[in-house]
Amino acid sequence: MASKSLVNGSQIFIRLTCEVQLKVNVTWTLLETACLHDFQTSDSSNSPSSGRSHTSGITEKWKEYDCNGLLILDEYNHKQNASGSIPGLSKNDPSVKHLDKLDNSKVKDNPIVTMPRDGIYVLIVSVQSNDNSKIIVHIDMQSKHGYLSAVDWPLLPFYGAMCLVYVVYGIAWLVVSFCQWRDLLRIQFWIGGVILLGMLEKAVFYAEYQSINSSGTPVQGAVLMAELVSCAKRTLARMLVIIVSLGFGIVKPRLGPMLHRVVGVGLLYFGLAAVECYLRITNHKSQNNQILVASVPLAVLDSAICWWIFTSLVQTTRTLRLRRNVVKLTLYRHFTNTLIFAVIASAIFMLYSIKSRLVLCQYNWKNLWIDEAYWHLLFSTLLLVIMVLWRPTNNNQRYAFTPLLDNPEDDEEDEQVVHDAYGVKMRAYKDRANSPKPRPSTSVEDDLKWVEENIPSSIADS
Repeated sequence: MASKSLVNGSQIFIRLTCEVQLKVNVTWTLLETACLHDFQTSDSSNSPSSGRSHTSGITEKWKEYDCNGLLILDEYNHKQNASGSIPGLSKNDPSVKHLDKLDNSKVKDNPIVTMPRDGIYVLIVSVQSNDNSKIIVHIDMQSKHGYLSAVDWPLLPFYGAMCLVYVVYGIAWLVVSFCQWRDLLRIQFWIGGVILLGMLEKAVFYAEYQSINSSGTPVQGAVLMAELVSCAKRTLARMLVIIVSLGFGIVKPRLGPMLHRVVGVGLLYFGLAAVECYLRITNHKSQNNQILVASVPLAVLDSAICWWIFTSLVQTTRTLRLRRNVVKLTLYRHFTNTLIFAVIASAIFMLYSIKSRLVLCQYNWKNLWIDEAYWHLLFSTLLLVIMVLWRPTNNNQRYAFTPLLDNPEDDEEDEQVVHDAYGVKMRAYKDRANSPKPRPSTSVEDDLKWVEENIPSSIADS
């Protein structure tokens, strides 16, 4: 049994490969529904689940064929089969072709049926033979675009367009970074890494969908590779947002012990995301228990990361407000507003997605590709805003960390922390405390007196 969403004009081909010449009896049934969940296969049964809205179906009667090498079934004839109907199907006379070897060009000339409209279809094929020889049944469901289903085909041009978008991102970022390469900030290198991974992710996904559309067979290793690249990009993006919210390079010259936490959270997220995508790819769609178990910890970790980001942003903006750094404070206000927009947009779309999936009959199956494309669009928009906010400019160093040089107590505290960290006693610091205090700044009169005593009058007059 094979089920697939097909568009108008799609064709179905059935061919049998026999090891030896023998007679076989073949019958097939084609069902159509408007609901996506009506046809779901399971490992324990080869029959479709109890449908709720079967609109039509046809059945080819048992017919005996002489299979010699390769057998291509004849086209459905409505006049000879009155067991059902799908309006609009062709009613040509049947013709059976026997070939000694596989010839795809001839196979495509003899479909058993051509789809009259868009819909969800399931094909059930039964083969009987008195011989115990091995018989291979090959089913092709192909549209004018290729082998991709009607649900997945919009993702092919989408990933192609996203590849172009990330290429533009990368070229623009390289150009502005090259122009200001002397004053680049460390966070701008992180942004470049996220752009590179995003470009690689979209290219791998596009190659995967293009391969499936051309051959009709997914390569499991390629699919897993694409998902792992996506996990790496999402991990690096979250680490980037975390270090930006912590004020790395803006209000802090280094992260210190916080760096280990950021790396630990990144590794944990990548591990959970990799496990979730592996289970989603290898397990059958009808077995969602393991996928749900893997998705819950990932969602909890994502919520914790979101909480960490916003609490860190509050502390960073408070520090900038106390220092009265208007430029950096404006930058972080724009960044915070962008993150708030992303969270609200994500929550609204998740509620919409849950609502659309809880219905008994999902009629809008043609829009399911948006569930995957939306998150890529949202991430690309967020990345574009970050690129604009942290773009390299002529006055790039205005966003860099600047220590408070006017407060000598900060230097003493920093030196004390360094001595404590290495277990050194504060003898040097105490000697400095016992030393005489530096002479206060001289007055204007003392400065004038020094000028009169040390600078010749001839030079002063000139």
